[in-house]
Amino acid sequence: MLQDAGDTPDYVYFPTTGIISVLTVLESGMMIEFATVGREGTTGVPVFLGMGDSNMALISQVPGMSLRMRSKDFLAAIDRHRGFADIVKRYSGMLLALVAQSAACNRAHHVEERCARWLLMTHDQAGDAAFRITQEFLAQMLGVSRPSVALSAGALQKAGLIKYHRGEMTITDRLGLERAACECYAVGREHFLRLENARDGSYPEATEDGHHAHPKVVSPAGIDPVTKQLQPREAGEEPMLPRAAAAGVLRTCADARATPIS
Repeated sequence: MLQDAGDTPDYVYFPTTGIISVLTVLESGMMIEFATVGREGTTGVPVFLGMGDSNMALISQVPGMSLRMRSKDFLAAIDRHRGFADIVKRYSGMLLALVAQSAACNRAHHVEERCARWLLMTHDQAGDAAFRITQEFLAQMLGVSRPSVALSAGALQKAGLIKYHRGEMTITDRLGLERAACECYAVGREHFLRLENARDGSYPEATEDGHHAHPKVVSPAGIDPVTKQLQPREAGEEPMLPRAAAAGVLRTCADARATPIS
């Protein structure tokens, strides 16, 4: 557990190899995932929006490494560096759009479709086709019963789309899994691509009917993370976090440190 529900967030995390689940906690103690943060983003959106204490909890979904900053230093960096603030603002908007899509998805789509969507998003954010996940944990993340997840995962495995054995999940047919997922995966994917294209100012121009052309699809590894690793510090320079998903190199405070998330 990286943050308990109701606690003031002391740190903001920038996952580099792992994935963090953002959960809402009910009075019964049941936790339901409403967002995930991987190498493309940060857990700092609630801090950026001034939410303070909330019923949100943070847990490690896929163990790995992350950079972290104290929340006060994160806010100070936003005040000091316009580029950093612009990136966080764009990412915050994208995350809120994904949360809204997820709410509709949970209401409208079958568990098997939602399971496929969740696995695809995990693949995108982790950058690895194999990762550890228990059926119990996946059921909790989807807000359904374990038998429902077992049936859905079994159907996907029977179709040759995934392989699951003793907590090890492997995506064996990504294109097939995309076809099995609901429309919400493609919608979420487009949000990520908009964020990526905004980095180079290359978001597609609007067509005659006022809609934007669909961005060219890139591989999961093509999505730039908000942070990857600390860059070497030159004498007399501020420590830097590398390229973000929306613009250039970020200069930030010395409090950003690598830390395991597990």
